[in-house]
Amino acid sequence: MVGFKTKKELSRIVPMDTLIIKNTAASRSWISLDCTGRATMLDVDIMDRVQIHARDMRILDPLSCYPCAILGRKRAIVLNLEHIKAIITSEEVLLQDPKDDNVIPIVEELKRRLPLAGKEDESPFEFRALEVALEGICNFLDARAKELEISAYPELDKVTCKTSSRRLDRVRKLIKSELIGLTVRIQKVRDELEKLLKDDNNMADLYLSRKLASSSPIRASRDEHDVKELKVLLEPYFMQAERTLSILTTLRENIDVTNENRKNQLKVLKLILECATFCIAMYSVVPGIFGMNIPFTWDHAPYGFMFKWVIILPVVVCAAVFVGIVSYARHKGLGSCE
Repeated sequence: MVGFKTKKELSRIVPMDTLIIKNTAASRSWISLDCTGRATMLDVDIMDRVQIHARDMRILDPLSCYPCAILGRKRAIVLNLEHIKAIITSEEVLLQDPKDDNVIPIVEELKRRLPLAGKEDESPFEFRALEVALEGICNFLDARAKELEISAYPELDKVTCKTSSRRLDRVRKLIKSELIGLTVRIQKVRDELEKLLKDDNNMADLYLSRKLASSSPIRASRDEHDVKELKVLLEPYFMQAERTLSILTTLRENIDVTNENRKNQLKVLKLILECATFCIAMYSVVPGIFGMNIPFTWDHAPYGFMFKWVIILPVVVCAAVFVGIVSYARHKGLGSCE
């Protein structure tokens, strides 16, 4: 009947998500680098080549907003660090979009360092590839942080010397877009490394060569949770991410201090203007009184000299009140913008 399918037909149906992921993976360019550093451009189904699931390919999709990840699978390490999207096996590294300007230095570094093997104490292939990727992303983010620092401090000096709307907008842009955005990116890499360092089981999953080695069961059980080598590899890059994050934190604090200093200066100016307004209001009481329709004998001889004192004395009193308020505020630290 129409609308019904046999069991044989149903077995041929592939989930739509899997089809989309496979088509996406095939449509993007990949490069494979083996232990000799030989590079090969690939146009194959990566999922079948490295035997990973569709959900792992979603992690590597540039169009997705998946956070940074270093995931150990049965036969591969799935790596998503900013622009570095790679799959590392015990024999090769698969890098996505090798012609990207930010990925080209990683490819060249892999070609240079992967062939340097042969010693008995040499790290496993997957660790050497992972180290190149971590070094690349940490140096990339550190360079962006230093560029931002170099461009930010001159702007802060200009704001300190002379405030203008354009300069304040520039500082605000640094805070809201560039500084916060870069801080979040570095924080994600740092958090991923910290999470990995705190979990020995996750680190053990990254030992692909150990899992594939045909060693005795006794040695396998002994080495199963020995992750010292990987910790030694990860800790320097975790510390580098911490230092880069510290640079941005210091920069943000300096920007906040500069903005607060300018705000305090405006508050001091506001305080002075309010004091002056208060004193002028006090003085306005005198002409207000004399402006009333009340008979005074002072405006007739021989009391004409009294009019001068009526004008001068309130001015002196109001000036004294103004000086007293400003002096009190400065004594209490309210009039300082330091």
